[in-house]
Amino acid sequence: MTLEFSDLLRLIDERSIAFRGAVAAASDLDARVPTCPDWTLFDLAQHLGGGDRFWATLVAAGPADAPAAEAVAERAALVAPREPEALSAWLAESTELLLGALRAVGPDAGCWTWWSASQSPPTSGGVARHRVQETAVHTYDVQLTLGAPRPLPDAVALDGVDEFLSTCCATTAPWPHKPATFDFHATEGASWRLTVDGDGARSDRLPTTTAAAGEGLGEAGVSVHGTAGELILFLYDRIPADAVRIDGDAGLLDLLRAWEPEE
Repeated sequence: MTLEFSDLLRLIDERSIAFRGAVAAASDLDARVPTCPDWTLFDLAQHLGGGDRFWATLVAAGPADAPAAEAVAERAALVAPREPEALSAWLAESTELLLGALRAVGPDAGCWTWWSASQSPPTSGGVARHRVQETAVHTYDVQLTLGAPRPLPDAVALDGVDEFLSTCCATTAPWPHKPATFDFHATEGASWRLTVDGDGARSDRLPTTTAAAGEGLGEAGVSVHGTAGELILFLYDRIPADAVRIDGDAGLLDLLRAWEPEE
């Protein structure tokens, strides 16, 4: 894990505060979120707060083959308050429940996660790392809805590309197309390669910018270039392809987005 556990907890808290501030600034909680078109701002707030509570229960429950029935039932029945001050207080309480659960078990405790076949560990540390990204991206969603999107913090963005590739993309399920490689190059100097073939998908951090450019690695099928913040927003489908630079076969990215591997 690139970031220390304490850094992850701090970033969850910081991004949650930013999320609450953005929601509180909205004049209409029924405004549609452009990057989540099926949701209003209220729906998005309920989703994020409900996610904090859901993961808090799962972390506290420990290792399991399936999500705790209590967590599933609570999330299905969850209704956040609509009054702005009450909603803000509910969101703050949701974040503190998650942070409290994570602090109680530390970074290495096992728990159920949906990414068991990925390269990310099914642990409280893995949960913390993913929640940083969920909270940061949804904060961007609210800011965009208000017409004032802001870049993701540098530490969040750089770790986010690595986290997305190793959690959301990496899998042991076979790639149903011709083997391919995807390179992602951040202008900050970090690069990653995602390899997909009959053995699944796996992500590797490339050691240097020179190596990332292709020396000794072979040419990637497609390469995406941008700031780390642009890369993570592109990966989460928050910004269009023309917001980044794409070299090679852009159609491979469409195949990757459409792929829904079955474990």
